[in-house]
Amino acid sequence: MIRELVSIAFQLQEFGIDVRLCALYESSGITEGSDSALEAKVSEQEVGMYQNEVVESQGIRIRRRPPTGPPLHYVGPFEFRLQNEGNTPRNILEEIVWHKDKEVAQMKERKPLYSLKKALDNVPPAKDFIGALRSAHQRTGLPGLIAEVKKASPSRGILREDFNPVEIAQAYEKGGAACLSVLTDDKYFKGSYENLQAIMEAGVKCPLLLKEFIVEAWQIYYGRSKGADAVLLIASVLPDLDIKYMIKICKILGMATLVEVHDEREMDRVLAIEGVELIGINNRNLETFEVDLGITKKLLEGERGELIRQKDILVVGESGLFTPEDIAFVQEAGVKAVLVGESLIKQSDPGKAISTLFGRDVSE
Repeated sequence: MIRELVSIAFQLQEFGIDVRLCALYESSGITEGSDSALEAKVSEQEVGMYQNEVVESQGIRIRRRPPTGPPLHYVGPFEFRLQNEGNTPRNILEEIVWHKDKEVAQMKERKPLYSLKKALDNVPPAKDFIGALRSAHQRTGLPGLIAEVKKASPSRGILREDFNPVEIAQAYEKGGAACLSVLTDDKYFKGSYENLQAIMEAGVKCPLLLKEFIVEAWQIYYGRSKGADAVLLIASVLPDLDIKYMIKICKILGMATLVEVHDEREMDRVLAIEGVELIGINNRNLETFEVDLGITKKLLEGERGELIRQKDILVVGESGLFTPEDIAFVQEAGVKAVLVGESLIKQSDPGKAISTLFGRDVSE
């Protein structure tokens, strides 16, 4: 069935019709018949549908890049394209995702999936990312820390000029971080997969999160080949079927998935997906980069908070955390882990800055 869908999709794409199916990832390890229910949903919901129709039906604000450029117009011997809302990004996150679509397509040509699978033979087994966060929370009584190795961001520019990813990772580990988040996007965050690999090869014991804008399962395999133990999946970017599928891929590889949400609809979508164990609540709107810690509290109140407790899902607070009071606020709301980058990376000693952030020493 999957091969038939692939054939149909390729034929449609020849006519400029964009078809993006989870089933097109057949080469990534999920074999035909491994999940017939998922295949049925793919054929029912997405065959022949333009990706953004699926996105719109699920309330996803971030559109995917159109398969063709703006319409071509002719005036005499001249040809030109007019930019319009349908084929230009509407915000920075959409711009990043559209760039990532093109970037991944190019990377896949240089590093096909079969070569990545062979490379996995030389990578140590994945570390227990969620277990490390739970252990840190139990040991300190404070949220487990995912400390971020990040040189820059689109909203803040360069955060640290003297950026040595291995030294920063080692300082974080010494300062009490339970896990590390490593930015691998080059264009917008000045990160790289080489940074991830260097940290892994340096012997850092903290589990590593692949902090990337995931648009295809291929990226997960590539991140694992570079030492990632967990991966970030952004609900405002990925349809439900993609999230379900990528969770399956990660389980096969022994990796954890941190599924990130920002509003009520995204939280409800993610809570309905089987296999979600780790949810990140981003207090920053990735379209505007505005930050509001109240987002965490709002999403953990009432029935949603109760369902999270029933499912024993570990919640991570993300963005806008600079003081012990900020940590206390999100902890009281119900988080058991936090992901922090800017408030640590900008300090002269990022490792020692951890104790300042939490108001006390959290190292062993």
